[in-house]
Amino acid sequence: MKTELFIAIILFVIASAAQEGPGSPPYADLPALTPEMLSSSQHHLSGVAPLTLPELEQAALANNPELRATARLIAVAAARRGSAGALDDPTFMYRGWGTPLAKPWDLNQTQHMFMFSQTLPGGGKRELRAKLADEDVEISTAQLETKKREILAEVRTLFYELVRNQDELRFHDEQVALARQGLESARIKYVVGKVPQQDMLKAQIALTRLIEHLVMLQQDSDLARTRLNTALGRDPGDPLDVIGAYSPPVKLPGLMSLEKMALDNRPDLIAVSAAIRQDETRAQLSEKSLKPDYTLSGGYMVMPETAPYRNTYMAELSVTLPWLNRGRHNAEIAEANAMIAARKAEYESRRAIVFGQIQEALVRAQVAQRLATLYGNTLRPQARAVLKATVAAYQADRTDFLNLLDSQNTTLDVELDYVRAVSELETRLAELERAVGAPVPRNISGSSPLTDPEATTEHQEVQ
Repeated sequence: MKTELFIAIILFVIASAAQEGPGSPPYADLPALTPEMLSSSQHHLSGVAPLTLPELEQAALANNPELRATARLIAVAAARRGSAGALDDPTFMYRGWGTPLAKPWDLNQTQHMFMFSQTLPGGGKRELRAKLADEDVEISTAQLETKKREILAEVRTLFYELVRNQDELRFHDEQVALARQGLESARIKYVVGKVPQQDMLKAQIALTRLIEHLVMLQQDSDLARTRLNTALGRDPGDPLDVIGAYSPPVKLPGLMSLEKMALDNRPDLIAVSAAIRQDETRAQLSEKSLKPDYTLSGGYMVMPETAPYRNTYMAELSVTLPWLNRGRHNAEIAEANAMIAARKAEYESRRAIVFGQIQEALVRAQVAQRLATLYGNTLRPQARAVLKATVAAYQADRTDFLNLLDSQNTTLDVELDYVRAVSELETRLAELERAVGAPVPRNISGSSPLTDPEATTEHQEVQ
């Protein structure tokens, strides 16, 4: 009886060991990972025509609310121009005097006068006032161009953020495929006893971590799409998709040429220059204040019945005497000249700031270009070669699964860093164009590692 009980216990232990052996999945009690949780296809927009960068820029210029508000200021300045050089309103006056108090109703004894008057400013004043209004329009136009540069830079930055996000999602899908192959390969090797149980668990963890990666990518995409919709004057939640590729220049312009471009195109410098001209016009108008203004009046008079002539007329000329108040006008002239000097100092300060912005933007763009070139020409080929060699070694059982995971993750990191570097370069170029106030030349000839559309992650099969 004891022998039979001992044999039964031995058989139970062997059966339990067989159930926990290589053929049993070590992660059977873990939550299953569905394809929807890992694939980025659910985040792709359907039924939405993708927009190119020129289309986005055109839509922003047409519908951005900030641009519309700034354009209204130009309309206000243009409307003011029509009245700036106009004459003052003419005046009409009636005067009756000489009516006897004893007979206030006897208007035949009253002298009636009807007077029409018009003030004429001194020579050149009207033209200078109209010129001031024209310069208001010029300043408002320059302010609108400044806002346009800001909006276009923002649109370009967000566009390349979405393009980068599309590349990151593509690399994510490729990494999911690699992780699935690795998990299947580990399962097969575990079944035949070639790898330990921990390799299965590591493969499962690597696949699960990709869900976190996808969630962050989707968050970045949604935030960029929301900001881009706002810049386009659309509802932030509207569906939006973009299409395009990176187009960085092979060689960046020099600092001197960029500074010259800024002097010709930077809207805020143009606005300050227009303000200087306006102050100079205002100073000329102040000097004109020493010239007299004239008021011409003409009137018709009806005399009392007893007068020898019942119908008479009157002419009148009034002249201001500004030289008797020279102190006030000299102070106005001095104030206008001081404003010119202050505005010129403001221009020099603004130009120094602009040149500093150009220098900083150029340094950042140069660094971003070097990093993008480093990733495209060196790190990506190296990472691909290492991954290829690691896959071959794992297939031949010359390395463990942990090394394969590390190689796959390194390759993904390099690919992501590459697209981020190219996107960063485009962002820095947008900042440089904003600092210059004009598009940076992008004369690209031939194929470049930065713009090669075939430069995608190599899909290494894991057997």
